[in-house]
Amino acid sequence: MLKSLKQNTLLKVVSFNSISVAVSFVLGIFATKIVSVYLGTSGMALLGSFRNFTAMMKSVAILGINNSFIKLFVENKDDKEELGVIYATFFWFFLIISTVLGLFTLVFANGISEFLFFTNSFANHIRFFGLLLPLIVINTFWMAIYNALEKYKKIVILQIISNVLIFGFTAFLIVNKAINGGLLAVVLGELLMVLVTFAFVLKDKSYYFTFSFQKILKKKYLNVIKKFSSMALLSAVIAPATLMLIRNFIIETHSIQEAGIWDATNKFSSFYMLVFSSGLSLYYMPKLASLTTDEAFKVELKSYFKVFVPLFLTALVAVYLFKGIILDIAFTAAFSKVNEVLIWQLLGDFLRIMTLAFGYQIVVKAYIKKYFILEIVFNASYLLLSFYLVPLFSFEGALQAYFCANLILFILILWMFR
Repeated sequence: MLKSLKQNTLLKVVSFNSISVAVSFVLGIFATKIVSVYLGTSGMALLGSFRNFTAMMKSVAILGINNSFIKLFVENKDDKEELGVIYATFFWFFLIISTVLGLFTLVFANGISEFLFFTNSFANHIRFFGLLLPLIVINTFWMAIYNALEKYKKIVILQIISNVLIFGFTAFLIVNKAINGGLLAVVLGELLMVLVTFAFVLKDKSYYFTFSFQKILKKKYLNVIKKFSSMALLSAVIAPATLMLIRNFIIETHSIQEAGIWDATNKFSSFYMLVFSSGLSLYYMPKLASLTTDEAFKVELKSYFKVFVPLFLTALVAVYLFKGIILDIAFTAAFSKVNEVLIWQLLGDFLRIMTLAFGYQIVVKAYIKKYFILEIVFNASYLLLSFYLVPLFSFEGALQAYFCANLILFILILWMFR
């Protein structure tokens, strides 16, 4: 048993990636503490709104670039000439898309600020993000190349350097500029990641030898991008929009402070989810892209449930047992309610990890119909249940809705793969 664990590639990737995640976890705890001390519950809610918006715009701009690129790279990795065409197709297509979205953000910054913050005072932060959007997408393209090449160590080192720099800037700006600094830190964090990745790319030119600006977009690859982009576009819009609508509903029916505590619970969840989701994206996506039969997928699925799911469950139990200590370190007394309602988030996240075992296969194989059904069912369930439960139980109702939506999703995906 011990020998098989040592030889398990998924476990190796997750273990190595845990170095980066450990750094991110510690820095995330301290960053959250800084936010809770200097910005309070209302500041947590405002930062949450801005992060949802930036995540939505980034997701729309990159439109599944990582998943589609990995698929095409695996299929053409031995053909250098064809890889050059793939590189060029992705580069130009996504640069055009991100430039258009960046201009849209610049033009409608005031209206976006009103929706997110109920004031246009933060429109300049939104404009700054719009200007950086093309660079953010190019950074994602570079990272997709590293991921397709399975350069896990490079990715982990890059992530550690970026996270340390981002934490330093975030702490400095929040302490000195309060909420303005916090919002600016979200945007500057993206810029820092671009600069760090660019430094790595300059050093590793050999990985990009097939790329040429003279090569143009190729229709057959655009058709593959179109499949993955349709899935990514749905997620890019519906997932952040669901969170923003739930947050605004909590603010309208209760208070911005209650919304801030709900955001804090989501933030707490991101600490441990990052450990597992980042390891999965590094290993599981390229692995599934290389599988060609149902039998091979079944073997990989068994490994996932034998090794990965028990590991995640153990982590959740540890988080629940030591939640008081972690919460005291990460938050102030104003967020004490998180301790009472965290169980709903933990249960929902456990169901989510089990669902991902099948979900990644749906993405990699571009099962568009299944993907659309699952994404719409989950977000519609999450939103509608929140609208029903929040008036009854405040922000805890939104957490209960998250658990119920994940349960519905898990049952549905089991039925699809029956």
